[in-house]
Amino acid sequence: MTKPRSTNVGVLGFRYLGAHEVEELADLWGALHQQHTVTAPHLEDIISAVGLDESWRRRRAQYLNWLRDPDTMAILAEHEGDLAGYAMVTIRENAQGSWDRGERVAVVQTFAIDPEYTGAGVGSKLLEEVRRQLAAMGIRDIEFSALATASEDISFLEQEGFRPFVTTMVCRVDGFGAHD
Repeated sequence: MTKPRSTNVGVLGFRYLGAHEVEELADLWGALHQQHTVTAPHLEDIISAVGLDESWRRRRAQYLNWLRDPDTMAILAEHEGDLAGYAMVTIRENAQGSWDRGERVAVVQTFAIDPEYTGAGVGSKLLEEVRRQLAAMGIRDIEFSALATASEDISFLEQEGFRPFVTTMVCRVDGFGAHD
């Protein structure tokens, strides 16, 4: 049974995780994995979903790899002892091109909110903490991907000041050209 949540959680605590604490993220990743598979059924014919255990095994390995870089941030949001959400943020060098985005850009690799806390302000507060840390590092821009069919996620990001920048399209290498 889920606990009822108010529309605003109030004060959140933030904890910065090291590689030895990554396992704490497994359940929140599981909820996000479930959301991904429900939100993007249009991809089933070209991208095969993997089961939860395999998904976590792969993501955990990626987290451990990212956390070798001292600039990577794994930020866990907690509310009264509950894990409410987390962000995994990496920093990449920015190849200068058409836009002045600074020398380095932040990439939100994972942003997971416990479904019990959806709509309670956890996402906004977690993103505020991410922005505070990035500003202290001299980072100006954040890249944040959302599934094209995740309209609630996209609306949240737009409310937080994000704008569409690049659209990523996917297909199988052996896919055919345009269908008439």
